[in-house]
Amino acid sequence: MIDQASHPTIVALSSAPGRAGVAVVRMSGPAARFALETTAGPVPLPRLATLRVLRDIQNEVIDKGLVLFFPGPTSFTGEDVVEFHVHGSRAILAALLRHLAALPGVRLAEAGEFTRRAFEAGKLDLAAVEGLADLIDSETEWQRRQALRQMEGALGTLAGQWRTRLLEAMTLLAAEIDFSDEGDVEGPLQEEALQIAGSVLRSLRAALGSFAMGERVREGFIVVLAGPPNAGKSSLLNTLARRDVAIVSPVAGTTRDALEVRLDLEGLPVILIDTAGLRDSVDPIEAEGVRRARALVERADLVLSLRGVDSDPYRTAENAAQIAVATKADLGGVVLPGEYAISVKNGDGLPELLSAIVSHLRGLGQGEPALLTRERHRVAVVAAAAALERMTQSHGAPSELLAEDVRLAVMALERLVGRIGVEDVLDNLFAGFCIGK
Repeated sequence: MIDQASHPTIVALSSAPGRAGVAVVRMSGPAARFALETTAGPVPLPRLATLRVLRDIQNEVIDKGLVLFFPGPTSFTGEDVVEFHVHGSRAILAALLRHLAALPGVRLAEAGEFTRRAFEAGKLDLAAVEGLADLIDSETEWQRRQALRQMEGALGTLAGQWRTRLLEAMTLLAAEIDFSDEGDVEGPLQEEALQIAGSVLRSLRAALGSFAMGERVREGFIVVLAGPPNAGKSSLLNTLARRDVAIVSPVAGTTRDALEVRLDLEGLPVILIDTAGLRDSVDPIEAEGVRRARALVERADLVLSLRGVDSDPYRTAENAAQIAVATKADLGGVVLPGEYAISVKNGDGLPELLSAIVSHLRGLGQGEPALLTRERHRVAVVAAAAALERMTQSHGAPSELLAEDVRLAVMALERLVGRIGVEDVLDNLFAGFCIGK
C-alpha cells in the first residue's frame, strides 16, 4: 500500500488563473479516487466526462461541473488523476481547492510537480519535458511546431536509436575482448563496431548542424536596425511593433541604448532591436551606445541597414547579413539599386520589406524542425561525438580502449534524455513550470 505521508496526492489549478468561463483543477496521487468520491460521488467511467454536483465536507454545494477520472498507470503522471472542470470564478476555485487540500493525504502541488511525476514514472524523458515547457511558452507557429515535435519524443527516440546502435558496438567489442584467444572473433568484430560508431557519428554531426536554427526558433531570430543617426530606425521599430517603444525625435543621438521588441512574422519569432545611431561621438554615454550597437550587428541573424533617402549611401558592415533600406521615401529622394524604399508615414514599401525579412530568416533553416534546441542538448551530443571521433580514429587500438570511448558516448546520450546526472537540470526546469503543470 502506498504511504500517503511520503507520497501525497497533489492538487492545483491547471488552467490560467483569474476569472474565466471554465477552469480546470487537477489531482494526482493515491488519494485522488477518494477525493473524487468525497466531492462528486461514485467514480465515473475512465476518461468519460460526467456532469456532477461538487460538494464540500459539510455537504455544501461548491459548483456543478464536469469530472474526469484517469486511472494509473495509463495517465499523464502514471498515477490516478482526477480533473474537475468548473466555472472559472475565483470564489468557486478557492472553495474547491480549500476543500480538496484539506482531505487526508492531499496537499497543494509545487511548480511543475505533475510533470515531474510523469518524468519519474517514465512517461516523459527529459528532452520531452523540455519540449513541453517550450510548448507552453511558444508564441509563434515555428516555436509551436518545434516544441511539439520535442514533446512528442523525437529527440528521445533518436537518442534511443543512437544508444541502441552503440550498445551493439559495445557487445561486439566485449566479444572480441572475452574471446580474443579464439581466431574467429579477432579483427572483424572490431571493424564492425567501428563501422557502427562511424554511422552514429555521422548522425550526431547532422543533428548538431541543426542546433543553431533550433536555438534561434526557441529564443527568437535577432534582427538589428542599424545606421547613422536620424535614419528612421526608431520610427520603423515603433511601426513594426504597432506601439511607441522608442522615442522619435529630429535630434540626432536620441537612442542611446538598445531597445527590443518581440514580433511574430508569419510564424517566425523575431527579436527586433533598435540601436544607437552609428557615428563617432565625444559623449561617453552615446559612445557606449554605439559600441553596443556594433556588437549587436556582429551577432545578428539579419541587419536592416537604414539610411534616409535624403542622406548619403550607408552600409553597416561588410560581413553582416543585411538588407539595405532607404527610409523616408515619401520625401522623394534617390533610392539606390538593391535598396528597399519605405515610408513609415504612409506605409509604402513595408509589406515588401517584411516579406524580404521573412524570406531571409526562413532560408537559414530548411526541412523538419530542429531536434537540438538547448545548450544542454548541444553539450551532450558534442561529448558523444567527441568520444566517437577518438574511437573511429583509433583503428587497431586495443578493444578495451575503444569500448571505453563507446561507453562515454552512451553516458553522454543518457544525460541527454535524463537517465543520469540531471538533478540540477530538473530542479531548474520544473521551477519554471506553472503550479498546475
